[in-house]
Amino acid sequence: MSSTLLRNATIVTMNDRDDIATGDVLIRDDKIVSVGGTITDYAADTKIVEAKDKLLLPGFVQTHIHLCQTLFRGRADDMALMDWLRTRIWPLEAAHDEESVYYSAMLGIGELLRSGTTTILDMETVSHTDSAFQALSHSGIRAISGKVMMDAGGDVPAGLQEETARSIAESTRLLEQWHGHDGGRLGYAYCPRFVVSCSEQLLKEVRDLSAHYNVLVHTHAAENREEIDLVMSQRGMRNIVYLDHIGLTSPRLVLAHCIWLDDEERDILKRTGTKMTHCPGSNLKLASGIALIPELLEDGIGMGIGADGAPCNNTLDMFQEMRLTALLHKARCGPETMDARTVLRMATIGGARTLGLDHLIGSIEPGKKADLAMLDLNDFHTFPSYEADPYSRVVYAASRGNVDSVWVDGKQVVEGGLVRTVDKQVVLREADRSIARLLKRI
Repeated sequence: MSSTLLRNATIVTMNDRDDIATGDVLIRDDKIVSVGGTITDYAADTKIVEAKDKLLLPGFVQTHIHLCQTLFRGRADDMALMDWLRTRIWPLEAAHDEESVYYSAMLGIGELLRSGTTTILDMETVSHTDSAFQALSHSGIRAISGKVMMDAGGDVPAGLQEETARSIAESTRLLEQWHGHDGGRLGYAYCPRFVVSCSEQLLKEVRDLSAHYNVLVHTHAAENREEIDLVMSQRGMRNIVYLDHIGLTSPRLVLAHCIWLDDEERDILKRTGTKMTHCPGSNLKLASGIALIPELLEDGIGMGIGADGAPCNNTLDMFQEMRLTALLHKARCGPETMDARTVLRMATIGGARTLGLDHLIGSIEPGKKADLAMLDLNDFHTFPSYEADPYSRVVYAASRGNVDSVWVDGKQVVEGGLVRTVDKQVVLREADRSIARLLKRI
Protein backbone atom coordinates (compact mmCIF):
# COMPACT_ATOMS: atom_id res chain seq x y z
CA MET A 1 0.00 0.00 0.00
CA SER A 2 1.36 3.43 -0.96
CA SER A 3 0.21 6.83 0.23
CA THR A 4 0.84 10.47 -0.60
CA LEU A 5 0.00 13.56 1.45
CA LEU A 6 -0.43 16.84 -0.42
CA ARG A 7 0.03 19.43 2.28
CA ASN A 8 -1.38 22.97 2.61
CA ALA A 9 -2.96 23.24 -0.86
CA THR A 10 -5.82 25.44 -2.01
CA ILE A 11 -8.31 22.75 -3.04
CA VAL A 12 -10.87 23.52 -5.74
CA THR A 13 -13.04 20.46 -5.16
CA MET A 14 -15.66 20.84 -7.95
CA ASN A 15 -18.03 18.90 -5.70
CA ASP A 16 -21.79 19.54 -5.69
CA ARG A 17 -21.33 22.53 -3.37
CA ASP A 18 -18.30 23.90 -5.26
CA ASP A 19 -16.38 23.91 -1.99
CA ILE A 20 -12.96 25.52 -1.94
CA ALA A 21 -10.84 24.33 0.95
CA THR A 22 -7.39 25.03 2.30
CA GLY A 23 -5.45 22.14 3.74
CA ASP A 24 -4.30 18.62 3.02
CA VAL A 25 -5.33 15.82 0.69
CA LEU A 26 -4.39 12.24 1.57
CA ILE A 27 -4.11 9.66 -1.21
CA ARG A 28 -3.92 5.96 -0.43
CA ASP A 29 -3.16 3.71 -3.40
CA ASP A 30 -5.47 4.99 -6.18
CA LYS A 31 -8.07 6.74 -3.99
CA ILE A 32 -8.55 10.03 -2.20
CA VAL A 33 -8.97 9.32 1.52
CA SER A 34 -9.28 12.74 3.17
CA VAL A 35 -9.75 16.31 1.94
CA GLY A 36 -9.13 19.56 3.83
CA GLY A 37 -7.84 20.55 7.24
CA THR A 38 -4.61 19.28 8.75
CA ILE A 39 -4.23 15.53 8.32
CA THR A 40 -2.05 13.86 10.94
CA ASP A 41 -3.13 10.23 10.66
CA TYR A 42 -0.95 8.78 7.91
CA ALA A 43 1.63 6.00 7.55
CA ALA A 44 5.28 6.66 8.30
CA ASP A 45 6.33 5.93 4.73
CA THR A 46 3.82 8.37 3.23
CA LYS A 47 5.29 10.62 0.54
CA ILE A 48 4.88 14.27 1.55
CA VAL A 49 4.33 16.87 -1.19
CA GLU A 50 4.45 20.47 -0.02
CA ALA A 51 1.61 22.27 -1.82
CA LYS A 52 1.57 25.64 -0.05
CA ASP A 53 0.56 28.40 -2.50
CA LYS A 54 -0.42 25.71 -5.06
CA LEU A 55 -3.91 25.20 -6.48
CA LEU A 56 -5.21 21.62 -6.54
CA LEU A 57 -7.85 20.70 -9.15
CA PRO A 58 -9.46 17.53 -10.38
CA GLY A 59 -7.58 16.44 -13.51
CA PHE A 60 -9.14 17.75 -16.69
CA VAL A 61 -11.43 15.42 -18.66
CA GLN A 62 -11.30 15.85 -22.44
CA THR A 63 -14.26 14.24 -24.16
CA HIS A 64 -13.06 14.25 -27.79
CA ILE A 65 -9.49 13.48 -28.87
CA HIS A 66 -7.86 11.76 -31.89
CA LEU A 67 -4.47 10.51 -30.67
CA CYS A 68 -3.81 8.81 -34.01
CA GLN A 69 -3.74 12.27 -35.64
CA THR A 70 -1.12 13.89 -33.40
CA LEU A 71 1.59 13.11 -35.97
CA PHE A 72 -0.34 15.18 -38.53
CA ARG A 73 0.01 18.46 -36.62
CA GLY A 74 0.57 21.29 -39.10
CA ARG A 75 -0.15 19.07 -42.14
CA ALA A 76 -3.75 20.14 -42.76
CA ASP A 77 -4.06 23.82 -41.93
CA ASP A 78 -6.59 26.31 -43.31
CA MET A 79 -9.10 23.87 -44.83
CA ALA A 80 -12.79 23.05 -44.42
CA LEU A 81 -13.81 19.72 -42.90
CA MET A 82 -14.61 17.51 -45.89
CA ASP A 83 -11.59 18.62 -47.95
CA TRP A 84 -9.47 18.34 -44.80
CA LEU A 85 -10.59 14.73 -44.41
CA ARG A 86 -10.47 13.66 -48.06
CA THR A 87 -7.18 15.22 -49.11
CA ARG A 88 -5.09 15.15 -45.93
CA ILE A 89 -6.36 13.23 -42.92
CA TRP A 90 -7.76 10.07 -44.50
CA PRO A 91 -4.66 9.45 -46.67
CA LEU A 92 -2.40 9.97 -43.65
CA GLU A 93 -4.50 7.70 -41.42
CA ALA A 94 -4.46 5.03 -44.14
CA ALA A 95 -0.63 5.19 -44.19
CA HIS A 96 -0.29 4.46 -40.46
CA ASP A 97 1.55 1.38 -39.19
CA GLU A 98 1.77 -0.11 -35.69
CA GLU A 99 4.80 1.95 -34.70
CA SER A 100 3.48 5.26 -36.04
CA VAL A 101 0.16 4.84 -34.21
CA TYR A 102 2.06 4.14 -30.99
CA TYR A 103 4.26 7.22 -31.23
CA SER A 104 1.40 9.42 -32.42
CA ALA A 105 -0.49 8.40 -29.29
CA MET A 106 2.52 8.87 -27.00
CA LEU A 107 3.17 12.33 -28.46
CA GLY A 108 -0.41 13.37 -27.77
CA ILE A 109 -0.50 11.78 -24.32
CA GLY A 110 2.68 13.58 -23.29
CA GLU A 111 1.09 16.90 -24.26
CA LEU A 112 -2.17 16.05 -22.49
CA LEU A 113 -0.58 14.97 -19.21
CA ARG A 114 1.81 17.93 -19.23
CA SER A 115 -1.16 20.30 -19.47
CA GLY A 116 -3.22 18.68 -16.70
CA THR A 117 -5.56 16.38 -18.64
CA THR A 118 -5.92 13.03 -16.86
CA THR A 119 -8.84 11.43 -18.77
CA ILE A 120 -9.75 11.36 -22.46
CA LEU A 121 -12.36 9.95 -24.81
CA ASP A 122 -10.26 9.01 -27.83
CA MET A 123 -11.12 7.93 -31.37
CA GLU A 124 -8.39 6.03 -33.24
CA THR A 125 -8.10 5.07 -36.91
CA VAL A 126 -9.25 1.90 -38.67
CA SER A 127 -6.14 -0.22 -38.01
CA HIS A 128 -3.44 -0.77 -35.37
CA THR A 129 -5.62 0.25 -32.42
CA ASP A 130 -3.81 -2.23 -30.16
CA SER A 131 -0.76 0.05 -30.51
CA ALA A 132 -2.75 3.02 -29.24
CA PHE A 133 -3.99 1.02 -26.26
CA GLN A 134 -0.42 -0.03 -25.51
CA ALA A 135 0.57 3.65 -25.43
CA LEU A 136 -2.38 4.46 -23.18
CA SER A 137 -1.39 1.63 -20.86
CA HIS A 138 2.31 2.53 -20.74
CA SER A 139 1.70 6.26 -20.14
CA GLY A 140 -0.66 5.98 -17.17
CA ILE A 141 -3.41 8.26 -18.54
CA ARG A 142 -7.06 7.33 -18.00
CA ALA A 143 -8.84 6.77 -21.31
CA ILE A 144 -11.82 5.40 -23.14
CA SER A 145 -10.79 4.68 -26.73
CA GLY A 146 -11.87 2.70 -29.76
CA LYS A 147 -11.00 1.97 -33.36
CA VAL A 148 -12.77 4.13 -35.89
CA MET A 149 -15.33 2.25 -38.02
CA MET A 150 -15.78 3.04 -41.75
CA ASP A 151 -17.65 0.63 -44.02
CA ALA A 152 -19.29 3.10 -46.46
CA GLY A 153 -18.83 6.41 -48.27
CA GLY A 154 -16.86 7.65 -51.24
CA ASP A 155 -13.39 9.16 -51.48
CA VAL A 156 -12.10 6.85 -48.75
CA PRO A 157 -8.57 5.45 -49.29
CA ALA A 158 -8.30 1.70 -49.66
CA GLY A 159 -6.47 1.47 -46.33
CA LEU A 160 -9.55 2.76 -44.50
CA GLN A 161 -12.20 0.75 -46.34
CA GLU A 162 -13.72 -2.03 -44.22
CA GLU A 163 -16.25 -4.78 -44.60
CA THR A 164 -19.05 -4.40 -42.09
CA ALA A 165 -18.59 -7.78 -40.44
CA ARG A 166 -14.84 -7.33 -40.13
CA SER A 167 -15.22 -3.86 -38.61
CA ILE A 168 -17.67 -5.17 -36.02
CA ALA A 169 -15.55 -8.23 -35.24
CA GLU A 170 -12.33 -6.25 -34.78
CA SER A 171 -14.04 -3.64 -32.61
CA THR A 172 -15.49 -6.31 -30.36
CA ARG A 173 -12.15 -8.14 -30.14
CA LEU A 174 -10.52 -4.92 -29.00
CA LEU A 175 -13.30 -4.32 -26.48
CA GLU A 176 -12.93 -7.79 -24.99
CA GLN A 177 -9.14 -7.37 -24.76
CA TRP A 178 -8.85 -3.79 -23.47
CA HIS A 179 -12.09 -2.76 -21.73
CA GLY A 180 -11.35 -2.64 -18.00
CA HIS A 181 -7.60 -3.03 -18.55
CA ASP A 182 -5.12 -1.71 -15.95
CA GLY A 183 -7.57 -2.01 -13.09
CA GLY A 184 -10.31 -0.22 -15.01
CA ARG A 185 -8.15 2.77 -16.03
CA LEU A 186 -8.76 1.93 -19.71
CA GLY A 187 -12.15 1.48 -21.31
CA TYR A 188 -13.52 0.84 -24.79
CA ALA A 189 -16.09 2.70 -26.90
CA TYR A 190 -17.52 1.77 -30.30
CA CYS A 191 -16.47 4.59 -32.66
CA PRO A 192 -18.31 4.76 -35.99
CA ARG A 193 -16.71 7.81 -37.63
CA PHE A 194 -19.88 9.56 -38.76
CA VAL A 195 -23.03 8.74 -40.69
CA VAL A 196 -21.39 9.60 -44.03
CA SER A 197 -18.86 6.75 -43.71
CA CYS A 198 -21.02 4.13 -41.97
CA SER A 199 -23.72 1.83 -43.27
CA GLU A 200 -27.04 1.53 -41.50
CA GLN A 201 -26.29 -2.12 -40.77
CA LEU A 202 -23.07 -1.18 -38.98
CA LEU A 203 -24.75 1.55 -36.93
CA LYS A 204 -27.57 -0.77 -35.87
CA GLU A 205 -25.11 -3.48 -34.83
CA VAL A 206 -23.14 -0.89 -32.85
CA ARG A 207 -26.40 0.13 -31.16
CA ASP A 208 -27.05 -3.45 -30.05
CA LEU A 209 -23.45 -4.18 -29.00
CA SER A 210 -23.26 -0.98 -26.98
CA ALA A 211 -26.33 -2.06 -25.04
CA HIS A 212 -25.04 -5.63 -24.65
CA TYR A 213 -21.64 -4.58 -23.28
CA ASN A 214 -22.90 -1.36 -21.63
CA VAL A 215 -20.22 0.77 -23.28
CA LEU A 216 -20.21 4.18 -24.94
CA VAL A 217 -20.68 4.93 -28.61
CA HIS A 218 -18.64 7.90 -29.82
CA THR A 219 -19.17 9.57 -33.19
CA HIS A 220 -19.26 12.95 -34.96
CA ALA A 221 -22.51 14.70 -35.81
CA ALA A 222 -23.73 18.03 -37.20
CA GLU A 223 -20.20 19.43 -37.43
CA ASN A 224 -20.33 20.89 -40.93
CA ARG A 225 -23.04 21.99 -43.37
CA GLU A 226 -21.64 19.90 -46.24
CA GLU A 227 -21.67 16.86 -43.96
CA ILE A 228 -25.33 17.51 -43.10
CA ASP A 229 -26.20 17.82 -46.80
CA LEU A 230 -24.48 14.49 -47.48
CA VAL A 231 -26.45 12.79 -44.71
CA MET A 232 -29.68 14.30 -46.03
CA SER A 233 -28.93 13.01 -49.53
CA GLN A 234 -27.98 9.52 -48.27
CA ARG A 235 -30.53 8.94 -45.49
CA GLY A 236 -33.28 11.46 -46.18
CA MET A 237 -33.06 13.17 -42.78
CA ARG A 238 -30.71 15.20 -40.63
CA ASN A 239 -27.90 13.57 -38.61
CA ILE A 240 -29.42 13.34 -35.16
CA VAL A 241 -32.92 12.68 -36.46
CA TYR A 242 -31.44 9.74 -38.36
CA LEU A 243 -29.46 8.47 -35.36
CA ASP A 244 -32.66 8.63 -33.30
CA HIS A 245 -34.63 6.95 -36.09
CA ILE A 246 -32.36 3.89 -35.93
CA GLY A 247 -32.36 3.84 -32.11
CA LEU A 248 -28.76 4.88 -31.53
CA THR A 249 -29.49 7.93 -29.36
CA SER A 250 -29.20 7.15 -25.64
CA PRO A 251 -27.20 8.18 -22.56
CA ARG A 252 -24.41 5.93 -23.91
CA LEU A 253 -24.00 8.05 -27.08
CA VAL A 254 -21.44 10.88 -27.06
CA LEU A 255 -21.60 13.16 -30.11
CA ALA A 256 -18.69 15.40 -31.05
CA HIS A 257 -19.47 18.99 -32.16
CA CYS A 258 -23.27 19.31 -32.66
CA ILE A 259 -22.89 22.76 -34.22
CA TRP A 260 -25.74 22.80 -36.72
CA LEU A 261 -28.73 21.53 -34.74
CA ASP A 262 -32.34 22.41 -35.41
CA ASP A 263 -35.03 22.48 -32.72
CA GLU A 264 -36.07 18.88 -33.39
CA GLU A 265 -32.51 17.66 -32.89
CA ARG A 266 -32.12 19.64 -29.68
CA ASP A 267 -35.31 18.05 -28.40
CA ILE A 268 -33.98 14.59 -29.30
CA LEU A 269 -30.77 15.16 -27.33
CA LYS A 270 -32.78 16.29 -24.33
CA ARG A 271 -35.35 13.49 -24.54
CA THR A 272 -32.85 10.67 -25.00
CA GLY A 273 -30.10 11.84 -22.62
CA THR A 274 -27.56 11.79 -25.45
CA LYS A 275 -24.32 13.59 -24.51
CA MET A 276 -22.15 15.91 -26.60
CA THR A 277 -18.70 17.47 -26.71
CA HIS A 278 -17.83 21.10 -27.39
CA CYS A 279 -14.62 21.56 -29.45
CA PRO A 280 -14.27 25.33 -29.91
CA GLY A 281 -10.66 25.40 -31.17
CA SER A 282 -11.32 22.82 -33.86
CA ASN A 283 -14.66 24.35 -34.84
CA LEU A 284 -13.06 27.76 -35.34
CA LYS A 285 -9.98 26.53 -37.22
CA LEU A 286 -12.04 24.44 -39.67
CA ALA A 287 -14.57 27.30 -39.90
CA SER A 288 -17.27 24.77 -39.09
CA GLY A 289 -19.29 27.17 -36.96
CA ILE A 290 -20.12 27.92 -33.34
CA ALA A 291 -22.31 25.53 -31.34
CA LEU A 292 -25.17 26.96 -29.28
CA ILE A 293 -23.55 25.93 -26.02
CA PRO A 294 -25.39 28.28 -23.60
CA GLU A 295 -28.75 27.19 -25.02
CA LEU A 296 -27.80 23.50 -24.93
CA LEU A 297 -26.68 23.80 -21.31
CA GLU A 298 -29.99 25.48 -20.55
CA ASP A 299 -31.69 22.47 -22.17
CA GLY A 300 -29.86 20.25 -19.68
CA ILE A 301 -27.72 18.52 -22.32
CA GLY A 302 -24.74 16.78 -20.72
CA MET A 303 -21.50 17.91 -22.30
CA GLY A 304 -17.76 18.10 -21.92
CA ILE A 305 -14.94 19.89 -23.73
CA GLY A 306 -12.37 18.41 -26.11
CA ALA A 307 -9.48 19.69 -28.20
CA ASP A 308 -10.27 17.23 -31.04
CA GLY A 309 -7.15 16.30 -33.05
CA ALA A 310 -3.83 18.08 -33.44
CA PRO A 311 -4.25 18.78 -37.21
CA CYS A 312 -7.53 20.68 -36.71
CA ASN A 313 -6.43 22.54 -33.60
CA ASN A 314 -2.63 22.22 -33.44
CA THR A 315 -2.75 21.95 -29.65
CA LEU A 316 -4.40 19.59 -27.18
CA ASP A 317 -4.31 22.15 -24.38
CA MET A 318 -7.41 22.26 -22.16
CA PHE A 319 -6.49 25.74 -20.93
CA GLN A 320 -6.93 27.05 -24.48
CA GLU A 321 -10.23 25.19 -24.90
CA MET A 322 -11.57 26.48 -21.59
CA ARG A 323 -10.69 30.07 -22.44
CA LEU A 324 -12.29 29.77 -25.88
CA THR A 325 -15.39 28.16 -24.37
CA ALA A 326 -15.68 31.02 -21.90
CA LEU A 327 -15.10 33.86 -24.39
CA LEU A 328 -16.59 32.61 -27.64
CA HIS A 329 -20.23 32.76 -26.57
CA LYS A 330 -20.09 36.13 -24.81
CA ALA A 331 -20.10 38.06 -28.09
CA ARG A 332 -23.48 36.55 -28.99
CA CYS A 333 -25.11 36.09 -25.59
CA GLY A 334 -23.58 38.75 -23.35
CA PRO A 335 -20.70 39.00 -20.86
CA GLU A 336 -22.48 37.07 -18.09
CA THR A 337 -22.63 33.98 -20.32
CA MET A 338 -20.29 31.02 -19.69
CA ASP A 339 -18.72 32.26 -16.46
CA ALA A 340 -15.44 30.70 -15.35
CA ARG A 341 -17.00 28.34 -12.80
CA THR A 342 -19.41 26.92 -15.39
CA VAL A 343 -16.56 26.31 -17.83
CA LEU A 344 -14.30 24.69 -15.23
CA ARG A 345 -17.16 22.38 -14.29
CA MET A 346 -17.50 21.39 -17.97
CA ALA A 347 -13.76 20.60 -18.04
CA THR A 348 -13.87 18.44 -14.89
CA ILE A 349 -17.04 16.99 -13.38
CA GLY A 350 -19.09 17.76 -16.51
CA GLY A 351 -16.68 15.80 -18.66
CA ALA A 352 -16.74 12.96 -16.14
CA ARG A 353 -20.56 12.84 -16.30
CA THR A 354 -20.45 12.85 -20.08
CA LEU A 355 -18.33 9.68 -19.93
CA GLY A 356 -20.39 8.08 -17.16
CA LEU A 357 -17.39 8.27 -14.81
CA ASP A 358 -18.54 10.95 -12.36
CA HIS A 359 -18.79 8.36 -9.58
CA LEU A 360 -15.02 7.86 -9.96
CA ILE A 361 -13.47 11.14 -11.15
CA GLY A 362 -14.16 14.81 -11.86
CA SER A 363 -14.10 16.17 -8.29
CA ILE A 364 -11.84 16.01 -5.24
CA GLU A 365 -13.79 13.99 -2.71
CA PRO A 366 -13.03 11.06 -0.37
CA GLY A 367 -13.56 7.74 -2.13
CA LYS A 368 -12.92 9.05 -5.63
CA LYS A 369 -9.93 8.19 -7.77
CA ALA A 370 -6.85 10.31 -7.16
CA ASP A 371 -6.79 12.02 -10.57
CA LEU A 372 -5.42 15.46 -9.73
CA ALA A 373 -3.63 18.43 -11.26
CA MET A 374 -1.59 20.81 -9.11
CA LEU A 375 -1.00 24.32 -10.48
CA ASP A 376 1.70 26.77 -9.46
CA LEU A 377 0.14 30.18 -10.07
CA ASN A 378 3.01 32.22 -8.67
CA ASP A 379 3.70 34.14 -11.86
CA PHE A 380 3.19 37.54 -13.45
CA HIS A 381 0.18 36.50 -15.56
CA THR A 382 -1.78 35.01 -12.65
CA PHE A 383 -1.22 37.70 -9.98
CA PRO A 384 -2.39 39.40 -7.83
CA SER A 385 -3.51 36.47 -5.71
CA TYR A 386 -5.01 38.46 -2.82
CA GLU A 387 -8.66 37.34 -2.44
CA ALA A 388 -8.57 36.26 -6.10
CA ASP A 389 -11.28 34.05 -7.59
CA PRO A 390 -9.61 30.67 -8.29
CA TYR A 391 -12.04 29.88 -11.12
CA SER A 392 -11.12 33.10 -12.88
CA ARG A 393 -7.40 32.50 -12.37
CA VAL A 394 -7.61 29.03 -13.93
CA VAL A 395 -9.94 29.70 -16.86
CA TYR A 396 -8.99 33.26 -17.87
CA ALA A 397 -5.34 33.60 -16.81
CA ALA A 398 -3.54 30.30 -16.30
CA SER A 399 -1.79 28.25 -18.98
CA ARG A 400 -0.33 24.77 -19.26
CA GLY A 401 3.01 26.16 -18.12
CA ASN A 402 1.42 26.54 -14.67
CA VAL A 403 0.89 22.78 -14.32
CA ASP A 404 3.40 21.56 -11.74
CA SER A 405 2.27 18.02 -10.93
CA VAL A 406 -0.33 15.50 -12.09
CA TRP A 407 -1.58 12.27 -10.56
CA VAL A 408 -3.67 9.53 -12.24
CA ASP A 409 -4.94 6.62 -10.15
CA GLY A 410 -2.78 7.92 -7.33
CA LYS A 411 0.42 7.64 -9.36
CA GLN A 412 2.38 10.81 -10.06
CA VAL A 413 2.75 11.09 -13.82
CA VAL A 414 3.99 14.70 -13.93
CA GLU A 415 6.42 16.10 -11.38
CA GLY A 416 7.89 19.60 -11.49
CA GLY A 417 6.48 20.06 -14.98
CA LEU A 418 8.18 16.92 -16.33
CA VAL A 419 6.21 13.92 -17.59
CA ARG A 420 7.56 10.88 -15.77
CA THR A 421 5.79 8.18 -17.81
CA VAL A 422 6.69 9.33 -21.35
CA ASP A 423 10.32 9.45 -22.52
CA LYS A 424 10.20 12.85 -24.19
CA GLN A 425 13.36 12.60 -26.29
CA VAL A 426 12.53 9.13 -27.59
CA VAL A 427 8.96 10.13 -28.47
CA LEU A 428 10.01 13.33 -30.24
CA ARG A 429 12.65 11.48 -32.25
CA GLU A 430 10.34 8.62 -33.20
CA ALA A 431 7.47 10.99 -34.02
CA ASP A 432 9.65 12.70 -36.63
CA ARG A 433 10.77 9.36 -38.05
CA SER A 434 7.19 8.13 -38.19
CA ILE A 435 5.73 11.12 -40.01
CA ALA A 436 8.60 11.03 -42.51
CA ARG A 437 7.78 7.37 -43.20
CA LEU A 438 4.05 8.13 -43.60
CA LEU A 439 4.64 11.02 -45.98
CA LYS A 440 6.78 8.80 -48.22
CA ARG A 441 4.11 6.10 -48.11
CA ILE A 442 1.37 8.38 -49.45
